[in-house]
Amino acid sequence: MKLYIVRHGDPDYALDSLTERGRREAELLAEKLAKLDFAAVYVSPLGRARETAEATLRRLGRQGETKEWLREFAPRRLDPDTGWETVVWDWLPQSWTREKAFYDREAWMHVPSMEAAGVPAEAAWVAAGLDEVLEKHGYVRDGEIYRALRPNRDSLLFFCHFGVECVMLWRLLGISPMPLWHGTCALTSSVTTLVTEERRQGVAAFRMNCFGDVSHLTAAQQEPSFSARFCETWDCAEERHD
Repeated sequence: MKLYIVRHGDPDYALDSLTERGRREAELLAEKLAKLDFAAVYVSPLGRARETAEATLRRLGRQGETKEWLREFAPRRLDPDTGWETVVWDWLPQSWTREKAFYDREAWMHVPSMEAAGVPAEAAWVAAGLDEVLEKHGYVRDGEIYRALRPNRDSLLFFCHFGVECVMLWRLLGISPMPLWHGTCALTSSVTTLVTEERRQGVAAFRMNCFGDVSHLTAAQQEPSFSARFCETWDCAEERHD
């Protein structure tokens, strides 16, 4: 089985939609994805992800299935460094790296600030939703592996958001999402791909063979959006600092 996880196109967060640039990204992505065959397409309920998915679904001539757990990872916390309320996956590097539990695949969600924000319950909800989809398609969670009850080479397509994508990768790969949230960046309209490996019959694990592919943009000579990134150097006044 192969999983394609897509981050939405360049967003207008205030309107929960795509910018003109984001719509162009979605169309370029659709040209690429329409050449593939998907057993199912799952979509976040949020507007920017749905609008990204619509371009591909239109070309495929099919409907997507909305999954509430594919919405952006929602818990919020009060950041003591800034005094601002922010999503739990946005920390200054000098803050989160001091807490060694954040590097642990299980302990990351039980740091007091994460517990207070309801992160364990939200993470469990995402994990259960993902496992339910995989079980529907023949792969049943058993500890840290999946039992391949109906092994197949189907492809599943997910349209969602960077924050929840990293939680999905935590579930599939056993990596704390904290270093994923802060050490990687899935650019807008990018595609992350995972494939099962069944090295012993009936026992499957997922392996990521591509993260954040934007070849559909580079092929069209379109520079990826800066969304989700921060300034490369402090003196880059035109880039995001907050």
